[in-house]
Amino acid sequence: MLNQQQRDQVIAIAKQAGDAIMKVYREGDFQVESKGDNSPLTRADLAAHKVITAGLQQLSVQYPVLSEESDNIPWSERQTWQTYWLVDPLDGTKEFIKRNGEFTVNIALIHQGEPVFGVVYAPVLDEMYWGMVGGITGATKGATNSVAYCNDQQIHAKSSANRETLTVVGSRSHQSAELTGYLEQLGKPYELVAMGSSLKICLVACGEADLYPRLGPTCEWDTAAAHAVALAAGAQVTEIAGAGNNRPLRYNQKESLLNPHFLVAASS
Repeated sequence: MLNQQQRDQVIAIAKQAGDAIMKVYREGDFQVESKGDNSPLTRADLAAHKVITAGLQQLSVQYPVLSEESDNIPWSERQTWQTYWLVDPLDGTKEFIKRNGEFTVNIALIHQGEPVFGVVYAPVLDEMYWGMVGGITGATKGATNSVAYCNDQQIHAKSSANRETLTVVGSRSHQSAELTGYLEQLGKPYELVAMGSSLKICLVACGEADLYPRLGPTCEWDTAAAHAVALAAGAQVTEIAGAGNNRPLRYNQKESLLNPHFLVAASS
């Protein structure tokens, strides 16, 4: 779907979007608006959106773009797409507002409902993750070091089958009794690590966490980029739909852009 040059160009776009976010972040005086679903919106979200959409339009390969900040594309049009970009310009706006650094730029390429390439950039942490499924395969994590792309360090999800205590990552902003009940059924002791944005999925991809069960609402742009990183690192992302009925999480398969509950796991 993408060659190495195009891949590096998208990674560079994510870095540029992160720079635009950091310009607002450093100012420390940004207004917060509420969107129709009561989720927060800042100038940083819009600035990153403009950088990403403009950058993707300059690529030699052209696909439609669905961004959180331009999500009013009708289902009648979207359902005809075979390949498209799925973007969250600033994932973790609540973490951005809290100024804890746990927010990311997410850019994913979706083909026939599956994420085949994804870039996740955390500008405060200066951590860049990318993953390619098929073709130029593999997942990496690195620091940008002020250049357009990260210094590649291969990452791999690690099996938890023989681990006595599981490391479970959960949302910093969306804890629930339902999650607590789910964790109590694991049958093993566990340590819960709170983290914001798509970095939760990246922790599983890096082998720093075993599980990320999401039993609260997310949208498709929240997960797609890190989903690609996780797949490329050897992890699984499946719907939580009952024992024996878990299916891979897929995209653009319905009019609603809400994800079902899902599980990111280093092993089955």
